[in-house]
Amino acid sequence: MHEGKYNIKAASTILGIPSGTLRAWERRYQFIAPDRNESGHRLYSDKQIQTLKGLIEKTKQGFTISQAVALLDREGSTEAVEEESIITDNQTKDYSEKLIKALLAFEEDKAHSIINQVFSMFTVEIAVIDILGASLVKIGDMWENGEINTAHEHFASSILQARISFIMHTQPSNPMMPKAIMVCGPEEKHELGLLIFTLYLRRKGYGTIYLGPSIAENDLETVLDAVNPGYLFLSCTMPACYTKTMKMLPLIKQKYPQLKIGLGGTGFAGYEEDLFVGDTPTEWNKWLNR
Repeated sequence: MHEGKYNIKAASTILGIPSGTLRAWERRYQFIAPDRNESGHRLYSDKQIQTLKGLIEKTKQGFTISQAVALLDREGSTEAVEEESIITDNQTKDYSEKLIKALLAFEEDKAHSIINQVFSMFTVEIAVIDILGASLVKIGDMWENGEINTAHEHFASSILQARISFIMHTQPSNPMMPKAIMVCGPEEKHELGLLIFTLYLRRKGYGTIYLGPSIAENDLETVLDAVNPGYLFLSCTMPACYTKTMKMLPLIKQKYPQLKIGLGGTGFAGYEEDLFVGDTPTEWNKWLNR
């Protein structure tokens, strides 16, 4: 007697993915083998549907399909998961160090080669946050401490931010998801955190309009009127930016009462708890789901 009870059309509807994708996954990765009825048609069991749901969830988190299959194969062993976490952490640090070394030597081709390796080995989130983003933060700290000069910092920042921006702009958005305006607060020039958060939102399907460094308040209202977004996210790292942003917010709230406002960056940390979106993907997801 067959355990399978969902044909491929029903499974496709339940999972929200095309039937052709299910067939391709079965053919390429052979991680699941549905039963067949007398006519040879696939029949998926409840357990297989749950397995597929787990696979799809991992792809939504940024894993490639092959990475997701490998993770599902290894899950169930706490030691394996912990070992993988340690290995991944060591690998990200190693790649970050190699990347920083190439950038500080002005070896552009080598830096791009390392970045390409990073995106082929890790999820987009790990590549951007734990390697490219971490490298840029480290280089910024080295510049502030006088360990490197302005030329080093500008060269490295231009390459890393350009790659993160490119990845962000190539992510498709879901027309059914809310739109979000992304901009730094008044006088704020540091946009790395905002760039990474924008990439996170794009990968979740949000339609984002990325404005980057500070723009005039009247210009911001022009965008808000034209787009009518569901969200406005403001980034701030400097005290002056915090003060001017907090003066601007009441006017925006009064004119756009339905607009959900989120604040991010070290300038807001510890303040405005209801508005502060946090620093990590876990905190961002929690804020969005409130």
